[in-house]
Amino acid sequence: MPIINLKVSGREDPALTKELAKEISRLTKDVLNKKPEVTVVIVSFIPDDQWFVNSVSLAGLKTRSFHLDIKFSDSTNLKIDKANYIDAVHSSLKNLLGSIHPVSYTTIQEMKADAYGYEGLTIEYKYINNQKVIVK
Repeated sequence: MPIINLKVSGREDPALTKELAKEISRLTKDVLNKKPEVTVVIVSFIPDDQWFVNSVSLAGLKTRSFHLDIKFSDSTNLKIDKANYIDAVHSSLKNLLGSIHPVSYTTIQEMKADAYGYEGLTIEYKYINNQKVIVK
C-alpha cells in the first residue's frame, strides 16, 4: 500500500541503504500500521554539492539532510499517527545519518482510494471486495 521515496544526501552506501529501508519499513508498520508485504521503499542518494538549503550546499554547510515522501490511502490514519510518524522518521534518520540539517522533510500524501492501487486494482476495489457481508 505505501510507497516511500527516501532521498538522502551524500554518497551511495549499500549497507546504509539496506539499513534505511529496513528502519523506514519498521516505522511504517509500527507507527502507521501498514502491512510490510505491500510497503515499498526506494532509497536515492543525492551528492552534498547538489543539495541546497537557502542557496548554500550541504557540502558547504557540512551536514546531511533527507526528504522522505510517503503515499498511502486517505482516511486510513489519524492526525496523531501522522505526527508521530514524522517525529519517528526524523529521530531515526538523525540516529542513522548523524548530524542532519533541521530542514529535513517528511511529506505524507494521502491518495484517494479510487486513484491509487497495486496489482492493477485500486485500493477502493480491494476494500469493497474484502468486506464481509453481514446478513441480519
